[in-house]
Amino acid sequence: MDTQRSTAVSALLDISDDDMRAALPKTECDDAGSLPSVAAEDGSGALWLPGLENVSAQEPGDVWLHDALLGPHSTDIVGYLGMARTTGGPVLDLGSGAGRLAVPFARHGFAVAAVDRDRHSLRRLRQWARRIGPRTDRLVTTLPADLAGLRLEGRYQLVVLAGAMITAVSPRARPALLREIASCLGRGGALALDYPSHALTGLKERPRRTFAFRVPRFDGVTETVVARQVFDPAGMRERITYRCRCSTRHDIHLRTLATRKWLIDSEQLAHDIRRAGMHITDRRPHRIDSVTEHVLLICRADA
Repeated sequence: MDTQRSTAVSALLDISDDDMRAALPKTECDDAGSLPSVAAEDGSGALWLPGLENVSAQEPGDVWLHDALLGPHSTDIVGYLGMARTTGGPVLDLGSGAGRLAVPFARHGFAVAAVDRDRHSLRRLRQWARRIGPRTDRLVTTLPADLAGLRLEGRYQLVVLAGAMITAVSPRARPALLREIASCLGRGGALALDYPSHALTGLKERPRRTFAFRVPRFDGVTETVVARQVFDPAGMRERITYRCRCSTRHDIHLRTLATRKWLIDSEQLAHDIRRAGMHITDRRPHRIDSVTEHVLLICRADA
């Protein structure tokens, strides 16, 4: 599975240990332990999951956007739309998946180029844009390509690497990608990227995490997900395995999804950004726990 978009969740609800164990294979139930406590530590009241996206609503007035336009995995999108209103378009969505960001950008009037290596996801993106209407469809272009070795044409006012997509790019390929992004930024344009930043000493002491959440569903399906992170600080790698249990009155479906990521060294990333010809104009951290914070960076091209 291409899990570029799968790491977003929209609500953390109370889940019993029985629910969690029901979503796990029997061979893993014995060491599952109790559910960890996940809560905001930044005083904002927002909920964040380890290594994942913000799972709290932005403002009460934004709820319509989540429910009517963006679907359940949507919480960060309001912020990215706000950035696009500041920079203007066109927008480049790198690692777009099935259009979680690209389609909302287009619906709000921004021309957007969506890049993803998964052609099936791009087809789903196109179908979604067409369902919304011809104006949205016309504003979207798609490009099947891997971020490693990416070559771009045109100029963009906002380039987005959302959903921690930077962690899918190897440290070796990252400098070239950042240089390519810098070369296509228009005057006053910006790169927005987010990623989880971990204290490596803390990961060595706590190399595994298990947590659970329910995905909001409005179709009579109860979906419980148990996520396990396994960190390799020496190799700067991470593996996340999702055990998903979907149940209805008549059926239960179990599936396993997995993805591998690179751990980000914040100092090295900042160095790569400077070497690419950009500078960081804003850094917005959100504390998850004593080991991890989620970081949003806004970068602009050097004058």
